Amino acid sequence: GPDLRLTPLPAFNDNYIWALDNGHQACVVDPGDDKPVLAWLQDKGLQLIAILVTHHHADHTGGVAALLAHTGAKAWGPAFEALPDGVQRLSGGQQIEVLGHRFDVLDVPGHTAGHIAFMGGKVDDAPLLFCGDTLFSGGCGRLFEGTPAQMWQSLSSLATLPRHTLVCCAHEYTLSNLRFAQDVEPDNAALQAHMARCLDLRQQGLPTLPSTIGLELAINPFLRVGEPCVRSAAQAQCPEAQHDTDIFAALRRWKDQFKG
Repeated sequence: GPDLRLTPLPAFNDNYIWALDNGHQACVVDPGDDKPVLAWLQDKGLQLIAILVTHHHADHTGGVAALLAHTGAKAWGPAFEALPDGVQRLSGGQQIEVLGHRFDVLDVPGHTAGHIAFMGGKVDDAPLLFCGDTLFSGGCGRLFEGTPAQMWQSLSSLATLPRHTLVCCAHEYTLSNLRFAQDVEPDNAALQAHMARCLDLRQQGLPTLPSTIGLELAINPFLRVGEPCVRSAAQAQCPEAQHDTDIFAALRRWKDQFKG
């Protein structure tokens, strides 16, 4: 299909509801609140035809029922999580078509037990990844339901996606994530440059997102578990950590305690 337009709609304190449109019809991802979505649809004169949900948390699902009632859109979400009525169930390996573009469903458990992501579409010739709270710019989601091994496997699979893939995560957590990343890798020049860019964006009130897989591979400690400097920083916190999963778990515990 033709290229789509991508818009992050701010919600709550730091959520983004990602919106895609082709000038006539629209899709939204993780609408925790219906009000910003309905205002945007009205402002742009768009018809909502699809809602994608990555996981069950209320800040991602709270607007689904009202949007279904108002718009006649179809909704898709994870097969194994409690979701609002009317959401069709998907799991990894399935595909859907939205706005004339194909999206692949990926299983990415860790933050929640049944978390999924959607990969596909095209904006400026780049595929899109809607990854909810699995991968953040410079960070990853907390392990509320899954294990470190599950989350490490999920992040490892996302790390293999094409480098120009646009990473559309659901929270503006980038600056605090990058402060932690700088503690892990103080000598990472790409990280310093990205921090300066993101500080500038936030001072202008602009989102730091979307990121790209290529950028995350350069700056995100949770994707850089194999780098010697990341390993040694994690082992300083947790000397017995040897395998990638253990290094990841040590980083995640360190981040959970981090006051950046």
